[in-house]
Amino acid sequence: MPISIALVGAGQFARHFGTLFKIHPDVDRVVVTDVVRERAEEVDARLGGDGVLDDFEAVLASDVDAVAIFTQRWTHGPLVLAALRAGKHVYSAVPMAVSEEEIAAIVEAVRETGLVYMMGETSYYNPATVFARQQLAGGKLGRVFYSEGDYVHDMDLGFYEAYQYSGGADWKRTASYPPMLYPTHALGGVLGALPAHVVSVSCLGVRDDRGDGVFDREVSMFDNDFSNATALFELSDGGALRTNEMRRVGYPSPLRESRFRFFGTEGSFEQLATVSVWQDKHDVHDVSAQLETRATMSEDDPALAHVAPSLRAAFVSGHAPVHDVARLPTEYHGAPNGHEGSHHFLADDFVSAVRDGTLPTVNAWVAARFTLPGIVAHQSANQGGARLPVRDLGDPPAGLAERG
Repeated sequence: MPISIALVGAGQFARHFGTLFKIHPDVDRVVVTDVVRERAEEVDARLGGDGVLDDFEAVLASDVDAVAIFTQRWTHGPLVLAALRAGKHVYSAVPMAVSEEEIAAIVEAVRETGLVYMMGETSYYNPATVFARQQLAGGKLGRVFYSEGDYVHDMDLGFYEAYQYSGGADWKRTASYPPMLYPTHALGGVLGALPAHVVSVSCLGVRDDRGDGVFDREVSMFDNDFSNATALFELSDGGALRTNEMRRVGYPSPLRESRFRFFGTEGSFEQLATVSVWQDKHDVHDVSAQLETRATMSEDDPALAHVAPSLRAAFVSGHAPVHDVARLPTEYHGAPNGHEGSHHFLADDFVSAVRDGTLPTVNAWVAARFTLPGIVAHQSANQGGARLPVRDLGDPPAGLAERG
């Protein structure tokens, strides 16, 4: 039976994923709500006019099967919990939440209700992560003892516009969002390939010196002045994982905003902005072509008019040769995609999990492992790099795991 979905928040990601949900063969209705009603009405018109709901409370009281939350990043936790308690399946943009308590509460709510929760972490389907999973499964990496994941996205390349759009007159208060509280594009691409989780972290933050009122403690609603941060994580298998979250950096993030490295006892993989290489003990192999995605639409397409020009590259990618496109519904062939081919897979994962009552890829337990280490890393940075333990919320219950 087809499902119905309510989009909560009508920004650029809601518009994009709303389209993917709408054309999925197992979705029959997509409704919208936003605190600015005109935005919701515009998105609803683009999607075919299934309806606009007055507010989030109206969504919870409605008969929709699921909600997809695309609100500002620090608001996700309470909205997710409210939706689960109202009996709705939940798709949430990243991050999962901004505190350990919120994350633990979401995991417990999913356990108690049996509802589907999925975090839309794009790096799980980043071609580099898919490639690393394949190499690891084939034994070509051996034991991975060191890995890296970077989210390298300068404020000048789209974030000013994004915060101004979502934050209104007080946007500088929210643009100071701590980099390590948005860790999943870096962590997810590594932990999405490795059979391990984080157990401790030491992190150093770099205090901003731009002087433009962003990353200014006196202005910040998060009491934050770190614009860049570097964390070293200890993994449960004894390996080490280093990540960078950079918001002031001379780097072409529209070309590749997340990049990864894996070093194993038998082989290694490394990325730069335009090159990816696989190495063994004897040679270096350029595998860039296997990971390259081709655009499905022009960056000047009118459908992207709502997206800041510096962010449009993230919404036009196709698939890479390493992607298993055969598993996707035919309706997605040629449809708008994004973030190196991940959007189609994420939308289909969620709809399929709700339809079949199965465990999605980036489920609550996986999402916790992608998100919680960054929260503790920010605490470490505020303590001058102190090494802190990172709680692990475990694996899904056996029954859920079997269904997945």
